[in-house]
Amino acid sequence: MESHTHKKLIEWLLQGDPAIQYQTQRDLLQNDDKRIQGRIAKEGWGARFLAQRGAQTPQHWGQRFYQPKWISTHYTLLDLKHLQIKPHVAEIQETLNIVLTENIAKDGGISLGGDGQHSDACVNGMILNYACYFGVDPSHIQSLADCLLDSQLSDGGFNCNYNSKGARHSSMHSTISILEGFAEYEQQGYRYRLPEILEQSAQAREFLLQHRLYKSDHTGQVIKHGFTMLSFPSRWFYDVLRALVYFAENRIAFDPRMDDALNLLQEKRRKEGRWPLQAKHAGQVHFDMESAGKASRWNTLRALRVFDFYRPGSIS
Repeated sequence: MESHTHKKLIEWLLQGDPAIQYQTQRDLLQNDDKRIQGRIAKEGWGARFLAQRGAQTPQHWGQRFYQPKWISTHYTLLDLKHLQIKPHVAEIQETLNIVLTENIAKDGGISLGGDGQHSDACVNGMILNYACYFGVDPSHIQSLADCLLDSQLSDGGFNCNYNSKGARHSSMHSTISILEGFAEYEQQGYRYRLPEILEQSAQAREFLLQHRLYKSDHTGQVIKHGFTMLSFPSRWFYDVLRALVYFAENRIAFDPRMDDALNLLQEKRRKEGRWPLQAKHAGQVHFDMESAGKASRWNTLRALRVFDFYRPGSIS
C-alpha cells in the first residue's frame, strides 16, 4: 500500500515542470504519457532552452559549441536530453548535424576548439549520450565510438586528459560520462562495435564499484567531498546520486559495494521526505531550474528511481 508520505511526494512532483511531470508518470507511475512529453518543447524549461538558440550565434546556443559554460550548444543539448524532450525537434536536429559534421577532431572525437587535433574523452561521452538520444544517423557517430573505445585505461575507467596529455589513472567524472553515453548508445539500438562497448562498460562499472562509488580503494576515505553532494544538472561532475541513477536506470544488479552510497543518499533525505539540491556548479546559465539549498524535484525524482530499484518499499 502506498504510504501517505509517498503519495504526497508524487503529488509534489506532479506540480512541477512538464519534464518532471512526464518522468514522474513514466518512471514512478508506469504511465508513459506522450502528451505530457510533447508539452516539454512548448512550456516551461524546455521551451525556455529552445528559445535561447541563436541568441548569440545562429543555429547554436551560446557563442560556440563548448563556450561559454553552461550556455554553450554542448551543455544545452545535454540539458534538453535530461528533460526528455521529444527527440525530433527541428532546431535540435539542425544543430546536431552541424556539430557532428563540422567539429570532428583528428582523433575522431569532437573538437572543442583550438588546433582541432584532440578531443576530450569526457565530453565525447556526453556527446554520444545526447546524440544517440536524439537519433542521429549511425554514420555520424562511428568515429566518436572508435575514439572512445580507444580511450579506456588499464584500470577500466576513462580520463578526459587521455587524448591530449595522457593519463595513467581514471577519473570518476569521465568514467560516468562515458558509461552514460555507452548506455544510451545501446538503448537506442546502435550496433556498431556494440560487443566492445558492452565489455568496456562492464569494466568501467567495476572501476566505480571498486571505489564503492565515492571512496578510495586504498584507504576507504571519501575521495572528494563534492562526490557526496547532490547536484543537478550534473554537467561533467561526478556525484554518488549520478552514479546510482546510472546503475538503477540500466537495471544493473545490486552489488554490496553500492551500500555505502545508498546509505549516504538515504541520510540526505529531509524530514518532509524530499531531497535537496546541495551543489550548484559555477558558470553562466540560461536560467536556474532550481535553487541550491532548497528541496529539489529533480533530485527527489532521481533518488526515488534509485530506491524503487535497489530498495523497493524502503521509502515511505
